[in-house]
Amino acid sequence: MPNVVVVIGAGSIGQAIARRVSAGKHVLLADLRLEVAKAAAKVLNDAGFAVSTATVDVSSRAAVEALVKQSTALGDITGLIHAAGVSPSQAPPAVILKVDLYGTPLVLELFGNVIARGGSGVVIASQSGHRLPAQTPEQNTALATTPVEKLLALPMLQPDMVTDPLNAYQISKRGNSLRVMPRRCVGASAARG
Repeated sequence: MPNVVVVIGAGSIGQAIARRVSAGKHVLLADLRLEVAKAAAKVLNDAGFAVSTATVDVSSRAAVEALVKQSTALGDITGLIHAAGVSPSQAPPAVILKVDLYGTPLVLELFGNVIARGGSGVVIASQSGHRLPAQTPEQNTALATTPVEKLLALPMLQPDMVTDPLNAYQISKRGNSLRVMPRRCVGASAARG
């Protein structure tokens, strides 16, 4: 069975990373819109990559579980590129939090259970997460460590607390950065803001 690189979010960033790390591997391109995945697949296929496509809504546990199943059927998952997300101009705060904040740890949890030994992943966040005013150490720890299914229930993420799409985006991207940071660094990051 071939080694597989899963690309979630088949836009330009996902494609560029896939080109750099997927030589000799099968690329599974997943996107919310199948036509986007198919267009990206054609570009990569024309460049000599073995490619297949899938649809996925990263805000849905069932959809991500289905993608994991499809991915593992192709071979050993040795790479994960998570580049899916929505911007403040594309969605209201609740959708941004569900896709950008909840979706990332969901993908990491489910693919973390099946990634091959020695495999790796990359999560694309944004500098916007560093533009968020300083959070308390408790808030940063909560964003970094709260179990996925309890994340959106945090008091700091309720609709009366996050009313602006840009703020939702910044919180989400800060959460993404904290999720991939070694746990021993989360407290230090909180102290720096």
